[in-house]
Amino acid sequence: MNLLWCEKCKSIPEQQQKDLVKMLEETGTQLSISTVKEVLYRHNLKGCSERKKPLLQNSHKKARLRFATARGDKDCTFWRNVLWSDETKVELFGHNDHHYLWRKKGEACKPKNTSQQ
Repeated sequence: MNLLWCEKCKSIPEQQQKDLVKMLEETGTQLSISTVKEVLYRHNLKGCSERKKPLLQNSHKKARLRFATARGDKDCTFWRNVLWSDETKVELFGHNDHHYLWRKKGEACKPKNTSQQ
């Protein structure tokens, strides 16, 4: 039974502990939230916040690759004179909330563990 709902957390990482407890209660199993958390930890699933990544289309990725390959042979003095202006914060999809999810170590940048910003 433990393995079943650990797999559910892997497939739906943003599943909350209280939702897992409700799901288990529907099957007749009574567990506390802290017990659910301990079992998830034993299966190497940690509660973490989503990594924020820019919303990139395939055309954006290709343009970035073209930019990098065209200027790959430039020396350090060239790059010291470049003004990077990508520090703008734009909220496209609602508020800047924190979203938490369950993931294993080393899986932070997988698409299912990131929010597109």
